[in-house]
Amino acid sequence: MIDLTKIFGKKSKIIIGMVHFPPLPGTPLYDESKQTLEDIYRIIREDLLALQEGGIDAVMFCNENDRPYTFNADFMAVAAMSGAINAVRDQITVPYGVDVLWDAKAALALAKATGAQFIREIVSGAYISDMGFWNTQVGEVYRYRKQINADHVAVFFNIFAEFASRLDNRPLDIIAKSVEFSSLADAILVSGPLTGQAPTGKNVEEVKRGVSIPVFINTGLKVETADDLLSAADGAVVGTSLKKDGVTWNQVEVARVKKLMDKVNQIRT
Repeated sequence: MIDLTKIFGKKSKIIIGMVHFPPLPGTPLYDESKQTLEDIYRIIREDLLALQEGGIDAVMFCNENDRPYTFNADFMAVAAMSGAINAVRDQITVPYGVDVLWDAKAALALAKATGAQFIREIVSGAYISDMGFWNTQVGEVYRYRKQINADHVAVFFNIFAEFASRLDNRPLDIIAKSVEFSSLADAILVSGPLTGQAPTGKNVEEVKRGVSIPVFINTGLKVETADDLLSAADGAVVGTSLKKDGVTWNQVEVARVKKLMDKVNQIRT
């Protein structure tokens, strides 16, 4: 397992800001008459710079708007993500990761191709989801990581997935302990039921009790929920609350990032 201080340093309550891609070529919502690849590259650069100007600790690039999601990523979409991330690499000043919804092997390949230090995925367990039956095959994912020499890429396990219900009635702390032991997770993420909705503080505490690795909030962090959610968690991934008007599909606003990071810095001290 990877020590995350090698990625983030010893700072507490790490906040990872999302750089959400608009719909990418080859996916249902993409409309080249409204947004060319050059427009997408510009949006990614603007959101990255806004997050960094606001004082974010790290960023994560994700194809959030490639709805409906699939379990096997579209080749063109992954290629476009790689092109965009590599185009802004010289402007990235914080640690960064990637997420390809919902294809963990594609995320590892993208990380390897772009120099990303971590991925976020649903890597373990089986689910009933909006996309159908979801069987994650963690062993295959880790063998692929070995095959492409990406052992340095940390894997953040989301064990409480949005848009899905886990086919496992064990208590959350037992699931978390099992994922740490048998699936070699580097960090565990806890989500609410939908994008932008927070998990309960109780769920976060339950997971935290079960493991010795870092536990992050995956959805729903905002200024108003920070005290409760970060009291137990080691950090958070945040997207929606940093966007204009708090809408997931809008662009990042520097003022919202600064406001959240001011609150996080108060909690740290």
